[in-house]
Amino acid sequence: MNAMSDPALPSLFISHGSPMIAIEPGAAGAFMRELGPALDAAFGRPRAIVVASAHSLTREPALLAAERHDTVHDFGGFPQPLYELRYDAPGAPDLAPRVAQRVRDAGLPVHVVADGGLDHGMWIPLRFAYPDVDVPVLPLAFPANWSPRQLFALGRSLAPLRSEGVLVLGSGSITHNLRLVFSRTAHADTAREDQPEMPESAAFRRWFVERSAALDTEALFDYRRQAPHAALMHPSDEHLLPWYVAAGAGHEGPMLRVHDSVTAGCLGMDAYAFGAGAVRLHEQLTQPATAAA
Repeated sequence: MNAMSDPALPSLFISHGSPMIAIEPGAAGAFMRELGPALDAAFGRPRAIVVASAHSLTREPALLAAERHDTVHDFGGFPQPLYELRYDAPGAPDLAPRVAQRVRDAGLPVHVVADGGLDHGMWIPLRFAYPDVDVPVLPLAFPANWSPRQLFALGRSLAPLRSEGVLVLGSGSITHNLRLVFSRTAHADTAREDQPEMPESAAFRRWFVERSAALDTEALFDYRRQAPHAALMHPSDEHLLPWYVAAGAGHEGPMLRVHDSVTAGCLGMDAYAFGAGAVRLHEQLTQPATAAA
């Protein structure tokens, strides 16, 4: 593995969607499959990935510094083939103390534990992006009751890692109201990706794109009050909070949407890249050769 640092890696936010994306990839799965080769072509293979997922939550930030991570099937009621998929990745215990020190230097608490395991918000995107399971992973669990501003600060403490070839990844969902999803799929006659998008979902996603492009972090921190239909699109915060960790890690900007799709007309699958390498990644993703790689 090699890691280029000129320019630094962007940090990333990925909407991981339903666990079914692992066996029914759709447009978002196709994007995730292109993402690894695009990062490799533009920056070199990351030497490790620090990933914060909406499904790994703790009272204070915690780094899972196991030598190896088992695949966690943290869901129920899905087809059996989904439970047979594995992504047992190498850990990054040697990296954990340095990451922890950066967090503490920012005046934030963090714990390093020997526990391991990748929830589906981690292993599903990584299984698409790096199917050879050859990049060490360091999960970063975070508190669901921290504000967007606090999580942006947590991510900002990780920003120097990008110049060291470490990819900082947030995994959640740009919109996430499962009651809406279930109501729209229970009797749907069309495929999930063929359903027209709800106006409320489109308005919320558009607001995020516009405020991100403007680097309007104050508005983004206050999304629950300022974004249209915020409470409908996110009855609770946890699936959007990884966006702020990733955005903080690429705080210098730009904040650029690099994938745009919707399932069930209301579950946004958008992905964002942050920091100096965001434009380079976007250009690589849009090259025809990337899609064919």
